Amino acid sequence: MIKQDTSENQVNIIYLGIGSNLGNKKLNIEKAKFELIQNNINILKSSSYYKSFSWPNNKNPKFLNIVIKVHTILNPIELLKKCKKIEIHLGRKKSPKNSPRICDIDILDYNQIIKKNGILLPHPRIHNRNFVLLPLFEINKNWTHPATKHHIKRLISSLSNRDITSIKQI
Repeated sequence: MIKQDTSENQVNIIYLGIGSNLGNKKLNIEKAKFELIQNNINILKSSSYYKSFSWPNNKNPKFLNIVIKVHTILNPIELLKKCKKIEIHLGRKKSPKNSPRICDIDILDYNQIIKKNGILLPHPRIHNRNFVLLPLFEINKNWTHPATKHHIKRLISSLSNRDITSIKQI
């Protein structure tokens, strides 16, 4: 009998951020969710939609964002590759950083792992993004940042008043 490493087929709990600020934003996000499911990435919970200004240029079209809790047996690099393929399949084009886009899928937190080579985990700017923290709080009020160990309520309370008032749940 061959003994199998249990970590190999472990189901991982991951939080993904999905955003769009071009075309039919809601449909783009729904298509991304469908594609994730088709790639054996199971959605456990999904936040409401949140509308926010584009960053860093708020003259660009507003974003629609959600956070989803998923599980998969994919490792972080495999998951990142799948997410990038989905973005391209949905029409994302190579463009300068922070340009408007049809679909953006970010790995926010992967099993509370801290990783710095090959992929940065948790997402390096998760702690100061209203469009991530508010939907994440909606689906997990007890989430803590893997690196800083700060509770999500503390991270939200450290956002500026402008960041809090400029985002709308829809």
